[in-house]
Order: sequence, then C-alpha cells, then structure tokens
Amino acid sequence: MNLTVVRGRLSRPASIRELPSGTRLASLDVTANRDVDGEPADSVPVVWRDPPASVESLDTDDDVVVVGRVRRRFFRSGGMTQSRTEVEADLVLRPRQRARVERAITAAGAALDDLLAG
Repeated sequence: MNLTVVRGRLSRPASIRELPSGTRLASLDVTANRDVDGEPADSVPVVWRDPPASVESLDTDDDVVVVGRVRRRFFRSGGMTQSRTEVEADLVLRPRQRARVERAITAAGAALDDLLAG
C-alpha cells in the first residue's frame, strides 16, 4: 500500500496550471520539520489533480496536512530521461479542519489495518 501523510508549511504559494487534457494541477512545496531536534526540515513537492477552487487561497507559510501517495514520474527534458519523486495528494487540509483531518487519517489507518490483517 502506498500511503503518506505530511504536515508542514508551504514554502511558496500554490501554483495552478491546466494540462492539455483539461485537468487542473496544483503544485505545492511543503516544508515538514522532523520530530528530532537539530535535524533539517524536509522539502516535499506535492501535486494535486483537479483541486477545489480553495487551493488558490493557499499561500506561503500556511500550515497544511496532505494525505496521498508517493509517486515517481519520468519525463524527457533536454534530450534526456529524468525523474521526479513527489506526493500525489488525495486531500490537502488545514490543521484547523481538525474533524476532516482526523477522518482522513482514520480512514488511511483503517486501510492499513485491513492490509496488515489480510
């Protein structure tokens, strides 16, 4: 099972673009602190397909919780094949939306429990 939860602050405003297919794609850069003192923070690139319009209000230093999966994609650039590892978001919430965050994490945990039990 591919599942990730990231909590951190945006290091830049959300950027939105439309793909040739018509799909809207939001790109976010989340800086997540580690729970260990003195450890450097992690910069996590996040993409969110067809996000709600509220994504445009996300700005630098906004605190977010991302629930999704890790994805590595390959593309050609400059005549070479390159890759990028990022989180593909299913849901991006602000921590103050506590009930929704708890439901999303509980659902993810239940899916994990089912996997381990099966």
